[in-house]
Amino acid sequence: MNILALDLGTSSVRGLVLDEAATPLPGALARRAVEVAVDDGGAGTLDAVGYLGALVACLDELAAAGHLDGVTLVAASSQWHSVVPLDAAGAPLGPLITWLDTRPAPGMGAAGPADLDAFHHRTGTWWHRFYWTVKLPWLRARIPGVSRFAGLPEFVFAELLGDGAMSVSMASGTGLLDLAALDWDAEAVALAGVRPGELPALAPAGWRGRLRPEYARRWPALRDADWAPPTGDGAASNIGSGCADASRAAVTVGTSAAVRLVQAAPAGAVLPPLPANLWRYRVDHDRIVTGTAYSGGGNLHAWVRRELRLPEHAELEAALAKLTPGELEVRADPRLGGDRPPGDTPAGAGALSGIGFSTTAVEMFAALMDGVCHQVAADLAILESTVDRTVAVVLGGGAVAASAWWRWAFQVALAPRTVRHVTNPEVGATGAALVATGRL
Repeated sequence: MNILALDLGTSSVRGLVLDEAATPLPGALARRAVEVAVDDGGAGTLDAVGYLGALVACLDELAAAGHLDGVTLVAASSQWHSVVPLDAAGAPLGPLITWLDTRPAPGMGAAGPADLDAFHHRTGTWWHRFYWTVKLPWLRARIPGVSRFAGLPEFVFAELLGDGAMSVSMASGTGLLDLAALDWDAEAVALAGVRPGELPALAPAGWRGRLRPEYARRWPALRDADWAPPTGDGAASNIGSGCADASRAAVTVGTSAAVRLVQAAPAGAVLPPLPANLWRYRVDHDRIVTGTAYSGGGNLHAWVRRELRLPEHAELEAALAKLTPGELEVRADPRLGGDRPPGDTPAGAGALSGIGFSTTAVEMFAALMDGVCHQVAADLAILESTVDRTVAVVLGGGAVAASAWWRWAFQVALAPRTVRHVTNPEVGATGAALVATGRL
């Protein structure tokens, strides 16, 4: 049995084929870059139809090379929090709003949850621009004729499978799900102004989809393959990093960065305490993932290298090796992209201090990367309070894989914890496959 794993990311869409142990097969990878449209007003959007086209192109490439032969299961990891307004026929009425978009805001006079703490504990989220509780009314006020709403994977699956059911993992990222009851939260739905039929149906445990006839003809190797419910990218990255229980936290640095911990929590179970500044989502029907995330990660790494015209990889690493993490003269606030919830600091909040005429571009780069490490360290200590113990840490993601110095900086900031690095660059896709097969 082979598994086709789809990674519906923010900066790219990828398809790769894994064996039954969820190990990527050599060469069986197709990737297409996608571009988030950003502006000074806080927009962060994707063209949903163009994104679907990029995914189809990946599958065409894999099919042409014969890589889809023997695939019996399709798993997907997808960016959380996205939403696209649709007309009655399921066509987008505007661009897909990603997690990067900071424009949504509550309407004039809108009231939030009656009990903020209870709302946070039930949904794992806040009444915040990041979630559908604020995004949906904001979109409806700007786009006439909205018939319903979908996230990125629901839009994609509705086209490919004819069934855009939403997994509990993806639903938890909307801020509308009661995490214990595994159903839409009545108060959150009311805050979002949702009308009957405007939300995707929730996929039950054991849900499986199949390709529509036209796509089965296009990719005959996938004709009889089952499609599993998508897993939120953060949850999938934890599982793919080997952090499937509360003994190990995953620190993942992809486009953004996050620290997360998975715990068992079957439907109806009493949920563990949730500190005020941490979010909580679902991995699947049996597990929750608690953590926090940051707007700066690999995107920050790439931006600094580009704008400061830093040397290429080997030369840059050699220059960084002369600097000791935690002992830098330059200090940095790495929030160039603003806060992720519950903070509401807008984009443009990043800062550097301690700069003189002798300061080099490499020192400024190091300070920003070290700043991310200390953000993570502070929040990991809070995350550990939910399990009342110190946990081991697994570093993952393409950005830290590319920099030995950044891995060293994380080890220093997270000491005395045990810190190791997982080298698999496809932890999200691997994790989605493990969740889909139940082989955690």
